Amino acid sequence: MAATKKAVLGPLVGAVDQGTSSTRFLVFNSKTAELLSHHQVEIKQEFPKEGWVEQDPKEILLSVYECIEKTCEKLGQLNIDISNIKAIGVSNQRETTVVWDKLTGEPLYNAVVWLDLRTQSTVESLSKSIPVNNNFVKTKTGLPLSTYFSAVKLRWLLDNVRKVKKAVEEDRALFGTIDSWLIWSLTGGAQGGVHCTDVTNASRTMLFNIHSLEWDKELCEFFEVPMKILPNIRSSSEIYGLMKAGSLEGVPISGCLGDQSAALVGQLCFQDGQAKNTYGTGCFLLCNTGHKCVFSEHGLLTTVAYKLGRDKPVYYALEGSVAIAGAVVRWLRDNLGIIKTSEEIEKLAKEVGTSYGCYFVPAFSGLYAPYWEPSARGIICGLTQFTNKCHIAFAALEAVCFQTREILDAMNRDCGIPLSHLQVDGGMTNNKILMQLQADILYIPVVKPSMPETTALGAAMAAGAAEGVSVWSLEPEDLSAVTMERFEPQINAKESEIRYSTWKKAVMKSMGWATTKSSENGDTGIFSSLPLGFFVVSSMVMLIGARYLSGVP
Repeated sequence: MAATKKAVLGPLVGAVDQGTSSTRFLVFNSKTAELLSHHQVEIKQEFPKEGWVEQDPKEILLSVYECIEKTCEKLGQLNIDISNIKAIGVSNQRETTVVWDKLTGEPLYNAVVWLDLRTQSTVESLSKSIPVNNNFVKTKTGLPLSTYFSAVKLRWLLDNVRKVKKAVEEDRALFGTIDSWLIWSLTGGAQGGVHCTDVTNASRTMLFNIHSLEWDKELCEFFEVPMKILPNIRSSSEIYGLMKAGSLEGVPISGCLGDQSAALVGQLCFQDGQAKNTYGTGCFLLCNTGHKCVFSEHGLLTTVAYKLGRDKPVYYALEGSVAIAGAVVRWLRDNLGIIKTSEEIEKLAKEVGTSYGCYFVPAFSGLYAPYWEPSARGIICGLTQFTNKCHIAFAALEAVCFQTREILDAMNRDCGIPLSHLQVDGGMTNNKILMQLQADILYIPVVKPSMPETTALGAAMAAGAAEGVSVWSLEPEDLSAVTMERFEPQINAKESEIRYSTWKKAVMKSMGWATTKSSENGDTGIFSSLPLGFFVVSSMVMLIGARYLSGVP
């Protein structure tokens, strides 16, 4: 019997989407932007001490290989020939910091995740060295000095991990964000792997000058980071190297964007003033500001949006970053146990349709934009005897929406032209209760693409459009029209404002909880013995309340 002929769909492009919570590999048709197949693997997070968040770089790399192989198997089952995959793009969680041995390919320490707070005292110490009348760090990077970015994480590794310090001294160490670690490993690793990063990821390190688009000698000296360990800077769309193993061996890796920049591209926000909000582990609102750097006066970041080719111009963005969005759902699942799967939160919230006056500020890693307040910690307030797990689930979803409202308000003030609608993407947008809440709290329509995988799509577009690949046209007339689902506000403006002002009151109460006297060794004063997020609920209430909320008599 003759073998089944495999369908030819024209050029395909793959995308690695390596996030904080999971890794995925997705394959798109470059002519229609249709998603053909994908595979996903959840990634573990480790919390060695209070405020510390780490991941195993080798687990991340193996998850990428697993996702690629499983997706290729699924394509085979669909009679799709994987030889049609002409390029691979990489999108990644940003700021997360890895240092590895270039001779052995072994990580020298766990990846220090963007959410990690161990560097707070380092940040405080460094901030004293910046002249009040010349904040050269912010001027050159567009970023506030914060635990969020890679430079202080790298500084901590150099100061505290003997293996890292020794490898630097012996010229064996390489530094990178997750994109660099993956591209180096996938293109050969210790046998000739390409050590590079793109401008979007570089712009999140605090070592990169967003005006010159180069590593900055003054910044590297300020953070005492040796420039020899830094990756080479490349555009977001060019051939970096070829896959050296697995089913896609020989396929070029030709796109690289930090996840939020990838989502901006995937949402086709190519015009000055277009914005999108991504709901993942955190929540990130980016507004394209074109070829000019716009510096915020309301707590937002200035960052590189993309540079789609070596000879193409750079585009910038204003960004509002929320640390905890989807992570609050994972916390309700893993820490409190009031849901068994992340999807259950929608069902619980739907049962009550209100938080019944309960407000949840999930400041587990301090507050990011627009406050930049590291002393904040998570609080649940407005509790009564009537409050149950459904109300808390609803309040958790509202918290994501309120945080987005704060960022949108700041962005509207900076840009001067309020957004008429909000384009959204990310895993949490599958939750219809969340999307309706977001429209109600913003009091503008929320518009969601029918295919929400815009982060992976953006990475695929960059890879497919690269010189030497050229299977994906980024000309406006060639871009596929995207079907959208629209959520209109369903409450009156006065109610929206009352709920928002009550939320702001709760935010004020969340501040000032953590001390930083010994944050580098994990001690946060009187809170050091409590698990993440449990800062304002007494141990007695938690013992009784967790049982009550879970329905245990």
